[in-house]
Amino acid sequence: MRAHLHTGWRHIPTEARGMAAALGNFDGVHLGHAHLLHALHGARPDLGLAVVTFEPHPREFFRPQDPPFRLTLADERLAALSALGVRHVFQIPFDAALSAMTAERFVTDVLHEGLGLRHVACGVDFAFGHRRGGNAAFLAERAEELEIGMTVVPPLTDEGGPFSSTRIRRLLQDGYPERAAEELGHPWAIRGVVHHGDKRGRLLGFPTANVPLGRHLEPARGVYAVTVRLPDGRTWPGVANVGRRPTINDGQESRLEVHLLDFEGDLYGQTLSTALHTLLREERRFAGLDALKAQIAADAATARAYLERLARTGG
Repeated sequence: MRAHLHTGWRHIPTEARGMAAALGNFDGVHLGHAHLLHALHGARPDLGLAVVTFEPHPREFFRPQDPPFRLTLADERLAALSALGVRHVFQIPFDAALSAMTAERFVTDVLHEGLGLRHVACGVDFAFGHRRGGNAAFLAERAEELEIGMTVVPPLTDEGGPFSSTRIRRLLQDGYPERAAEELGHPWAIRGVVHHGDKRGRLLGFPTANVPLGRHLEPARGVYAVTVRLPDGRTWPGVANVGRRPTINDGQESRLEVHLLDFEGDLYGQTLSTALHTLLREERRFAGLDALKAQIAADAATARAYLERLARTGG
């Protein structure tokens, strides 16, 4: 069941008040986030499970000049949180007013009075309020005074340290989507609307759906075996290129170009979710279009074999 989305903290309906809420950005909704939510539910199974998060990500607000870094955008995050049993998502606009709000006011005005929370949970390193003036210890102290329950959840760790969005971003940028999937609990996907391209893929015999990366993190450039979820719910095998097409050198920004294997149909204007399974090869320049065409055919065959093997093994 899809969680109810509330795009603010004022005028919350009565049925959405009195929840137990986890606090954070939840970029990627990885296994560490699932661990936080499970701990919260275990502490207060009698209360509805909720999340308090922010849009845009605070880093996007404070450093708009930074390259895009998001693992999940708002719609994907809502779907992933819903799958974990979250009933209400309070998606608070992160703007100049919120960035100037003190930690004290955030607890009293937003969490207590605005949302009416009865229990909150966060990680040990959670920080909030103007200039990150509040931390988990401050939150625990104020929550107790306001008769709000509080659970501080130790991070989920493995031999590499705590699970984190930062660690998953690094794995994707280094070309290891399989390892990123292990930490996310599912393959990482880029979700976006198919735009008109220059039809060059069609001329090469491999029509592609062109999806701008937008605010998504740019993973390692190269060719990937992928599966594509269509708007009607079907999942389709494919091969995709992430990069700037050095052979053609059109000077455009990096983008995702997906060729769906054995697919016929018009995808323009539709929203696709493209899951990256493995990096087949890094981006490189070819001598000409004939060499590029031959390589694309080889990439498609390699992707097909990989995905068939994945399907057989239940990966």
